[in-house]
Amino acid sequence: MPYRSRLQAGVALPVMLIILVVMMISGIYLLRSSTSTTLTTANLAYESALSKAADLGINTAYQYLSTVPNRNVLWNDDAGNGYVATMAVGANQGVSNPAFWVGSRTLVDNAGNRVEYVIHRLCSLPGPFTSPNNCAKTAAKQNVAAKTQIGTSLSTSSQVFQGSPQLHYVITARIAGARGGNVMNQAVVMMGP
Repeated sequence: MPYRSRLQAGVALPVMLIILVVMMISGIYLLRSSTSTTLTTANLAYESALSKAADLGINTAYQYLSTVPNRNVLWNDDAGNGYVATMAVGANQGVSNPAFWVGSRTLVDNAGNRVEYVIHRLCSLPGPFTSPNNCAKTAAKQNVAAKTQIGTSLSTSSQVFQGSPQLHYVITARIAGARGGNVMNQAVVMMGP
């Protein structure tokens, strides 16, 4: 019996050291994982707050569109209200292009965030929406049952409407946060001419 206990006396120490190293590595991993989860959650909350702040631009632009007393005012640009009567369509005319933001307006909210917004009327030319101007228009539905059958086209080249058409306006708002977060929100508004 004494011979057997001498052989086992040195095995416990290396096994315990291996277990301690595994536990230490697992603890470090769990600590780093919980820290990155906390940072991710904080960043998502920050982005959500910026998105809500950017909605100020969309709301202000919508208020402008809905309170214009004479729709003929919307035939031409109004930089004071962030309104552009046309929207250039092309490969280089996205929101990352500085030309997209020409005519925009900047607001400052209660938290000190700078919100920039621009309203584009989806027309190729300034002036009235009638021909030869190519504007995105949608038939105004008077009732639930539309004259246009399901499956047929409502393309912008079609001139058959159930009354006066609704023109499309795209409102784009962006905000650059103090910690490097950038948020951009868009809304499509349809209103009568």
